[in-house]
Amino acid sequence: MLETIPEDLQDDVSAALAWFNAHENGSFEVTGIVDPPAASADVKDLRLVLCGDGVCRQETFQVSASTDLPTVRWLGIDHAQDSVGVAELDPPPGARKSWLADVAAAHPFTVLLFYRGFW
Repeated sequence: MLETIPEDLQDDVSAALAWFNAHENGSFEVTGIVDPPAASADVKDLRLVLCGDGVCRQETFQVSASTDLPTVRWLGIDHAQDSVGVAELDPPPGARKSWLADVAAAHPFTVLLFYRGFW
């Protein structure tokens, strides 16, 4: 998993994120990408780690190159790949990490639960 989105995939990732936030009525942020595809492909499968609204999710999108805007198709959750490459002992970067820092600073004692690769 990469925490930084490769520059050549940024437009496709942004299109997938915008589609997902509109579809889910959410305010998710991309905090990572799992096994990024080659940038030269016309159709790319993107496995993104999205955090927001108190949860982190791994979602898969197919993004096709277009003359105006990329075409995004949500492939849903691949349960066989749910936690492959995502489980880490450190909290994910982005929205969840800043939330954790705020909670830890506000309380003298904080309990965290790490279960099967999910915070």
